[in-house]
Parts: sequence; C-alpha cells; structure tokens
Amino acid sequence: MRVWPEYLRANSGLPGPRGNIELAQAVADEGDPAFFDRMIATDDEYSVFCGVPGLGRLLAEGADVLPRLRRHAVDPRWRVREAVAMALQRLGDADLPRLLVTAESWAADPHPLVRRAAAAAVCEPRLLTTARAAACAVDVCSRATDGLAGLSPASRRDPGVRTLRQALGYCWSVAVAANPADGLPRFRALNDSTDRDVAWIVRENRKKARLAPLL
Repeated sequence: MRVWPEYLRANSGLPGPRGNIELAQAVADEGDPAFFDRMIATDDEYSVFCGVPGLGRLLAEGADVLPRLRRHAVDPRWRVREAVAMALQRLGDADLPRLLVTAESWAADPHPLVRRAAAAAVCEPRLLTTARAAACAVDVCSRATDGLAGLSPASRRDPGVRTLRQALGYCWSVAVAANPADGLPRFRALNDSTDRDVAWIVRENRKKARLAPLL
C-alpha cells in the first residue's frame, strides 16, 4: 500500500469533470483501517474521496464510524460529501435495515448537509428493493423538504441549504419511482405549496425520465 498514494494521484482523473469513482471503490474494497485514516488525514480531496468509502466498508463490518461519516457529510467539498453517500450505500448493500435507520435519523439532523447525505444515500435504485426501503426513501425526502420549507429566507442563502435543495431536485423522483403508491400522492401534494424552493424541487423532478410514466 506504500505506492498507493502516488498511484491514486496519477489516476484520480483530476483535475477534470469526473473523478475516478471506480478506483475509489477499489480502494474501499482493498484498504485497511490505517490506510483509510492516512488517506483522510492528507486532506487532499481525491485521497479523502478514496478513504471515506472505506469507512463505509468498515461500518458494514461493524465498526463504529458513523460519527466520523457525519462529520465528513458537512465537508465543504462536494466530492467528499458524495463519498459519504457512497459509504452509506455500502452499509445498505450489507445491512439495509441499518442504513434505513441511519437515514431516518440523519434526515432529522438540523444540518442541511447531513439531511442531504441521508437523501442521497437512501435514494439509490439498487437499494430500494423492499417496501420498507422504498417507504423510507419517500419519508426521508418528505422530511427533508418540510425542513427546507420551514427555513427563513435568510437561512436559505446558506450553501448547505442550496445543496440540499439540489439533491431533493432528483431524490424525489427516485423515491417515487420505487414506491409510487405512497410516493406519488405525497409528491403531488407538493404542488399545493407556495414555497418557491419546493416549487423548484417539483419542477426538477418532473423533468426526470423515471417519473414520466407515472405523471
């Protein structure tokens, strides 16, 4: 593993529009806890992006790293935040009920970026294979949207709130497609909102091809 940092830097795909996600997932598969810690400690964006999904593997194996992932969920760097969603999805692949409990808990967190992580993690089609999971995705989206709508105009200028809004602009479509019986009425109810951010969320989700057969 001594040569990995150099290899990761050379094959990160950065600078560029897309980092090497497949390589980060391979690191998560093959690394050990000490290596993940070293990658995260570098504070190099791509190295952290590789180390954080490794925490997801450790979480799936029973390690108590949720507090660390919660801290990374509020990182100002979007790739690191995305790595948290990837880490939580690894938990879902191994222990879906535990991911759902985690997502429900994080959806009630006061920090908008933690709520964003909950929605991005659970609104993943490969994980929404049970009625419980699909219902959780709708609930997480609904709770996060309600929380956003309850914020003051000044609060909505916060970058974290804008990031949450952006995530909800696609997460609802994933949740509704997986659970139209419950999700579609709750999504349609958002049409009655006079909140401009909620209206934006509705418009963005209506553009998604996965919703077209349901609307």
